[in-house]
Amino acid sequence: MPGQDPAERRVVVTGPPRRPPSGYYRPRTEIDEQTTLGHTYVRSLMRSQLRAALAVVAVLVLLVGPLPLLFATVPDSDRLEWTVLGFGLYAPLVLLARWYVRRAERNERDLVRLVEDQDR
Repeated sequence: MPGQDPAERRVVVTGPPRRPPSGYYRPRTEIDEQTTLGHTYVRSLMRSQLRAALAVVAVLVLLVGPLPLLFATVPDSDRLEWTVLGFGLYAPLVLLARWYVRRAERNERDLVRLVEDQDR
């Protein structure tokens, strides 16, 4: 435009895309790209899930392991076997399964919370 001052002319500035500061990191990206830090996050989750599973196995061994010995020591234990297996063992197994599922979900929520807190 002929009547405009050159200082008022609009200029388009282009440059490389902006990157986050060098000290900033995104844990989700670390996990997705399978870096060492991401591997550490996933490994931590796997270890906590393994601890929960081993606790369940230990309780199962303590609960079910002595039953053959109990049944062998009691004469005519047919009714006792069915009673213990049908009623005495079912409720603890359901409670144990429920505990394990809640624990596993809590472990996963903790990891998500950790990743989201550091992501901000």
